[in-house]
Amino acid sequence: MKIEEFPMLQEDLIYLDNGATTFKPKCVIEKMNEYYETYSANAHRGDYDISFKVDKEYEDARETVRKFINAKDKESIIFTSGTTESLNMIATGFFRKFLEPNDEILITKSEHASNVLPWFRLQNDCGAIVKYIPLDQSHYVTMENLKKVVTPNTKVIALAGITNVIGDERPMKEITKFAHEHNIFVVMDGAQSVPHRKTDVQDLDIDFLAFSGHKMCGPTGIGVLYGKKELLEEMEPVNLGGGMNESFDSPEEMYYKELPTRLEAGTPNIVGAIGLGEAIRFLEKIGMDNIEAYERHLRKYALDKLVQIPHVDLLNIEADGGILAFNVDGIFSQDVAYYLNKYKICVRAGNHCAKILKSEVGVTNSLRVSFYFYNTENDIDALVELLENKEKILKEML
Repeated sequence: MKIEEFPMLQEDLIYLDNGATTFKPKCVIEKMNEYYETYSANAHRGDYDISFKVDKEYEDARETVRKFINAKDKESIIFTSGTTESLNMIATGFFRKFLEPNDEILITKSEHASNVLPWFRLQNDCGAIVKYIPLDQSHYVTMENLKKVVTPNTKVIALAGITNVIGDERPMKEITKFAHEHNIFVVMDGAQSVPHRKTDVQDLDIDFLAFSGHKMCGPTGIGVLYGKKELLEEMEPVNLGGGMNESFDSPEEMYYKELPTRLEAGTPNIVGAIGLGEAIRFLEKIGMDNIEAYERHLRKYALDKLVQIPHVDLLNIEADGGILAFNVDGIFSQDVAYYLNKYKICVRAGNHCAKILKSEVGVTNSLRVSFYFYNTENDIDALVELLENKEKILKEML
């Protein structure tokens, strides 16, 4: 990977907020521009050459996604606007009609809002009960703690593969095996894992997976809902409209198309899907195993330096992903973020959309740095140098 491949890396800044979104390589930008400049028609609607070209590129992108996560069926890949829409479709389109009062949904308090609020709504709407898997002292999910809270009423386990603040990697294959032995569905939020780890949905045997393009060098506004085909066949379309129906003559006579089109009503984000396909090809050239190994190296490099600063309080020393959450003792996290911004270092500050995590870690807000394969040790050195001098931070805040 060459730095010249990313236009944003030519800017005079250090970007350490890759958990929020990632930079886009030139090949993705050029692939999307090619659509707008040379064959900008709608998908699955035209009977002319450029429309046929759109259909091919759009479906090629779906096949690229299928291979990337090793899904069995191309029909199991549904394009959405992102992880949030995918998880809402899973909760509302599938589980709302299956869950009954007192059925249990297991999550943790370290989940992102997108993997909490849809389940809260199901509890309010149909009487299912959201329960929490206890976290251990490192804020990890263990099989022992999971098994403690599973009951005959447990119907769903919904977990992030890697969480967006603690950065812990869950044992999803082991969880799924246990869950299926007890007739429990498994939903995986892959927003922070799919961009950083090789993901094989057949090996994991998960029932549903959601992830976003913009966190893996693709465009914003595009994401993926994966589901086992037989489960997606049972999913109710959340959106009805153009493209997804065969015919309709009355409220009693509405006929929908087959998967995946049935779950992609309206004009899709065509250029987003095409851009995501190109982003995946870019990542595969680098190699997902190489990306994972390099991010682990960067995290260890940063951790070894940050633990030596006495006024830096780390929240996730033992985490697996390329995420470090911390605070500077006695200074509000967003004040530190503003200070770092003066030196063109971009970090995240706040609760990171994990608003119920505070009851586990005892901290409401924190700073988060999240690495990707285009970050360097020099980026970390610059961050550490600015954090070492607490008096300088306090002085420049005034």
